[in-house]
Amino acid sequence: MTLTASLPDADPTALRRFLQGLPGVDEVGAVGRAASLATRSIKTSSKSYAIDLAIRMVDLTTLEGMDTPGKVRALCAKALRPDPTDPSTPSVAAVCVYGDLVDIARAAVGDACHVAAVATAFPSGRASLAVKLQDTADAVAAGADEIDMVIDRGAFLSGDYARVYDEIVAIKEACGSAHLKVILETGELRTLDNVRRASWLAMLAGADFIKTSTGKVSPAATPPVTLVMLEAVRDFQTATGRTVGVKAAGGIRTTKEAVAYLVLVNETVGEQWLTPDLFRFGASSLLNDLLLQRQRMRTGHYSGPDYVTID
Repeated sequence: MTLTASLPDADPTALRRFLQGLPGVDEVGAVGRAASLATRSIKTSSKSYAIDLAIRMVDLTTLEGMDTPGKVRALCAKALRPDPTDPSTPSVAAVCVYGDLVDIARAAVGDACHVAAVATAFPSGRASLAVKLQDTADAVAAGADEIDMVIDRGAFLSGDYARVYDEIVAIKEACGSAHLKVILETGELRTLDNVRRASWLAMLAGADFIKTSTGKVSPAATPPVTLVMLEAVRDFQTATGRTVGVKAAGGIRTTKEAVAYLVLVNETVGEQWLTPDLFRFGASSLLNDLLLQRQRMRTGHYSGPDYVTID
């Protein structure tokens, strides 16, 4: 995509004009390209590398009302040593928890991996800005170095782009040195055109990452949606020189799916994004399948599901 207009400032009229002036997404083409790339096969040595890379990209997540300090400590232990029988297994990128459990996670992992907190009235985003800012500040004070915020989808869908922009700017400021991942909740955005607009809106407001989903809405991450978001970060980098990451979250459960996403990243934005600093999987069950496939490649036989912990 080639931009035909200069990037807007925070003026609501200019912002609306820019976002609505973005070229439309060829939905049939996006679905077809994503499906085509998913058929790519990789050789054994490359698959081994891809599995380890995918493990390093996982945000190991627990976001349930019944989460306990004990569950979070167990999750952190798994994040640091995913396969205790094989010390060569890499650790994951981050653990992702609710804000009130950040201090537990930080104490458990130390500086060995990132701690991400969902904030801003996750998953609905239905709260006042003051509540969202306090939610963010509390998580950062407890030790979160990454904040996963949700946009106000109601404001976005009603065309109030300036409100969404201003909230992201404010949350980014409240993050301090912590990285900000902006969750678009693409399953509620209805069209790929909206996914492209929301991606640009989040990046213009200062997002360090754009993230597909909360994992609480279906559909969550899909290859066509992720393709559109990857194209957006590519074009944003060309336009501004700033590099933004992408996080595909929700519904990615198998090694085959994870590898297909890595192919999608490589073919859309290139090797630069094939790093945990710029691409993540938000997942819980995915890690288990990656570990089982890794064990199979190491030992030559399949292990049963009881060879990995149940999160």
